[in-house]
Amino acid sequence: MSARDAIFGKLRATVIANTSALPDVSAWYAAQRRSENRAQRSARLRAALEAVHTEVHVVSQDSWITTLLQLCATKGVLQVLVGNNTPHGNALQDCAPPGLQVLRYAQPIATWQDQLFDGVDASLTLARSAIAETGSLILWPTPEEPRLMSLVPSVHFVLLEENAIHADFHQAMQIEGWTGAMPTNALLISGPSKTADIQQTLAYGAHGPKELVLLLLQADGAQESDAA
Repeated sequence: MSARDAIFGKLRATVIANTSALPDVSAWYAAQRRSENRAQRSARLRAALEAVHTEVHVVSQDSWITTLLQLCATKGVLQVLVGNNTPHGNALQDCAPPGLQVLRYAQPIATWQDQLFDGVDASLTLARSAIAETGSLILWPTPEEPRLMSLVPSVHFVLLEENAIHADFHQAMQIEGWTGAMPTNALLISGPSKTADIQQTLAYGAHGPKELVLLLLQADGAQESDAA
């Protein structure tokens, strides 16, 4: 018998101990999850985001573009990058005033990298959903709305439907069926980009957008308000 056969013989003869049952993760989360309605989840998400310098504006389907244009004027935004052929991007472009340039992400990054990094003030993306427990926005990059849109411009506008706010991460993955299909990168954003040096001086925008602005789309029938 060769040494190889002896080794494999020992391995095959080894008795494999019975593994313990896997924990019931769903049951644990269900027991820990807060009992909240949609408005309470929305308020908790908003509080968590505002605590880390995210600007939140509660809007409706009829008012979000007007609010966005007002914010662009206030912040001195001259260019807004939108996804290629997205409904919200098309809607913004149709209503943009002459002084605001709406750019589309419609070509490979290699052909316009310099313009993206140096010539775009802001971007507008759609959030797939959000997590109230951690105050996180979930972005689901697509070929029409790549992840660079949320990483490069100094101001990042995000459109989120209130109905898409989940209690926690586990609920988001279960309800949305993450095990079925995922993008190359699923992004969880909990505020504008920030960093601190050894003296604990906090600086925004070092590794991404220095401003995160959430446009929270109220569900039909909900009362609209503003965070300004």
